[in-house]
Amino acid sequence: MMRALYTAASGMMAQQLNIDNISNNLANYQSTGFKKSRVDFQDLLYATMQDPGTEATSGTQIGMGVRAASTQRQFSQGSLQKTNNPYDVAVQGEGFFRVTLPDGTAAYTRDGAFKYDGETQQIVTGSGQPIGVSIPKDVTNVEVRPNGEVFGVRINGDGQAEKVGQIRLTRFLNPAGLQAIGGNLYVETPVAGARSEDIPGQNGMGSLAQGHLEKSNINVVEEMISIVQAQRAFEMNQKGVQAADEMMRMTNQLQRG
Repeated sequence: MMRALYTAASGMMAQQLNIDNISNNLANYQSTGFKKSRVDFQDLLYATMQDPGTEATSGTQIGMGVRAASTQRQFSQGSLQKTNNPYDVAVQGEGFFRVTLPDGTAAYTRDGAFKYDGETQQIVTGSGQPIGVSIPKDVTNVEVRPNGEVFGVRINGDGQAEKVGQIRLTRFLNPAGLQAIGGNLYVETPVAGARSEDIPGQNGMGSLAQGHLEKSNINVVEEMISIVQAQRAFEMNQKGVQAADEMMRMTNQLQRG
């Protein structure tokens, strides 16, 4: 009966973590480029009373509960929202924008809500990380083409658009292996696999859409259904704890008699 208590308790803890994860998904519904995640579960070790195959039987094994094995991030495409802001850029397809963190290391994001830093003359993220594209102060009418080429018109020029920069994209063999560090940013890990960088629209890279932002890939209805299912699973495991406790109480009464 003590085994039943711990087994049911492991189920309650697992579903609590599941609800925490779903709540985080819902909280980031409006986060640009956010990718939802799910919790993967595994059964625990088994108590083997009789090995399978003994006396031509299937054996006797009692499970010890469940644990959360990992969280898996899903990088499906989010829908595009039109903003008409020339510095908003969305990725249609695979690929991440590469940004430089304050310590000089690289991070990656799907959040294309960029802005122009007049002091450094760079295109930067909402948190100020540069993406490696500079635009001179005397350039206006900035245009980002689907292949990542950045064009602009010089104020005192001949009125013709000229190329001033190039946005490149990075993709990974296993993007689910990237580590989220907050701020819509990811850093590379060995699990992410091979990394490649190229011009948008080439060699499997997605194309860019200026004046658009990629919304999160959260489906609110699906998440609400998942949170109800997790709550019901939590309640069922709670019933298991209560049943084991009642059986222990009845056993103690028998011993007194």
